[in-house]
Amino acid sequence: MSETSSTAPIRAIRASEVSGKPLRYYDFVMAAFVAVLLLSNVIGAAKLSEVGGFVFGAGILFFPISYVLGDILTEVYGYARARRVIWAGFVGLLFMALMSWAVVAMPPAPGWEGQGAYEQVFGQVWRIVIASITAFWVGEFVNSYVLARMKVWTSGRMLWTRTIGSTIVGQGFDSLIFYPVAFYGTWSNEQLVTVMVTNWALKVAWEAALTPVTYVVVNTLKRREGLDLYDEDTDFSPFHAKV
Repeated sequence: MSETSSTAPIRAIRASEVSGKPLRYYDFVMAAFVAVLLLSNVIGAAKLSEVGGFVFGAGILFFPISYVLGDILTEVYGYARARRVIWAGFVGLLFMALMSWAVVAMPPAPGWEGQGAYEQVFGQVWRIVIASITAFWVGEFVNSYVLARMKVWTSGRMLWTRTIGSTIVGQGFDSLIFYPVAFYGTWSNEQLVTVMVTNWALKVAWEAALTPVTYVVVNTLKRREGLDLYDEDTDFSPFHAKV
């Protein structure tokens, strides 16, 4: 039933059967997911780059890694545990936005000349912040749901179809929410559509390029954890915290 079943004694189980089972690497994958999410938004979001005539936010190089980690979480640990990680990332983004606003708003000490640079890097355009957080929440949940359902439909075969397929849909929702909410009325409609489609295509291509890495990490975690989880009896509501 599983792609890795021929290489290790991995038992295919339902999500409800994992309760109480020690998971050795789940916390590390969660920490990596949240770290990549926050850093890609802090470090790369404010810089525009151009390569080969394509203009894009520098954060696009690293933000899709959070989708790869989301795929790994859902594939190995199931939708319910991925849901908890998505909420952790969501709260982290909210706190980051609040902290950035508070730090920038605090009056600088006399003689300190870094306020302008701080405002340029960490200053918040709240329309963009709201668009980013909302798009992340919707896109990640759609991505996780599609991957979990496809795993059941495909009986665990063809992992690449799930990782790429879920990213196509999840990043599609992400882009359809973020760009109109953030830039409609300030960009021309043509520019809005062009940037939205270009960035969506780049993110999907990046996910596809990382497919070999995803295979290695997924198969390694399944062997180390000794499980292959299927969401056959899972409550897919994004508002539940139960695992």
